Amino acid sequence: MMSDPRLRDIKIILVEPAGPLNVGAIARVMKNMGLGQLILVNPHCDPVGEDAKRMAVHADDYLTQAQVVETLSEGLVGCERVIATTARSRRLQIATHSPRQILPWLLEGSAALVFGPEDRGLSNDELYHAQAFLQIPTSPEYAALNLAQAVTICCYELRQLVLEDLNPSPETSLQPPVEAGQPQNLAPFQQREAFFQALEAALLEIGYLYPHTAKSRMQKLRQLFNRSHLSAQEVAMLRGMIRQLHWKIQPK
Repeated sequence: MMSDPRLRDIKIILVEPAGPLNVGAIARVMKNMGLGQLILVNPHCDPVGEDAKRMAVHADDYLTQAQVVETLSEGLVGCERVIATTARSRRLQIATHSPRQILPWLLEGSAALVFGPEDRGLSNDELYHAQAFLQIPTSPEYAALNLAQAVTICCYELRQLVLEDLNPSPETSLQPPVEAGQPQNLAPFQQREAFFQALEAALLEIGYLYPHTAKSRMQKLRQLFNRSHLSAQEVAMLRGMIRQLHWKIQPK
């Protein structure tokens, strides 16, 4: 099977990768499985050095073509659907899904799958850039996966989902999306980010948020709105409400 456009359009985003061997191995497996977009956020290694190229073998073109950005927000521009990976139990009230449960959702629009640094995983702030969360079910005896291993599992599952979709059988068909009935054309990441920034500014202005607690409150609000899978039209409506609120409270 030639590479499916749905796979080529998925961004694999590595946040601050530190190991060139991991980056090279990830480039190789992405080419193996037909995924086409590697994004490196503030890499802490040389992604085109000899170590990375040695692991990439015949996928060194993926290394030279990888997009390098300074922030996760830059890497997510244009993405309607964002899944963040996590391997740790957190106090955050988030529901995690296995690859088979959640990855079909990425095949329905412009999307990204985000992986954290090898030593710490994604921070809470980075997690809240996503609308859904993936956790690979591993043995409790040793739950931690190597970064390249985690990416390999997800890339393999994505390719299997596409193959099963092209050759369906009663036992193998794409799982339903995260929620039935959600909009098919979700608001792109940059539109959601602009909304969150405008919302935070408005809530600070009316005194609902205070500077010393704004960060934690906004994390909860991000989670609430991200769970809603807002369409572009819905975000535009919310921005209009904020503009009207801002106009109303201005001194006349």
